[in-house]
Amino acid sequence: MHEREIEVKLQKLPEDLRREVLDYMEFLLKKYAGTKSKAKKFRFDWEGELSEMRGEFTSVELQHRTLEWR
Repeated sequence: MHEREIEVKLQKLPEDLRREVLDYMEFLLKKYAGTKSKAKKFRFDWEGELSEMRGEFTSVELQHRTLEWR
């Protein structure tokens, strides 16, 4: 959602509801202050671990195998 869209919608609200929205925004800012995305970043620490199987399987077959091993 873009800032302008938020502003337009906020202006459509009565004054008391605008204050409520601003209070909620302040709550969210405090709640998530200092935190970045909670999603874990994908790691590549496993890279090269299946290289000894290169002659036995294609890369697609290895992808399917790794899903089975999880």
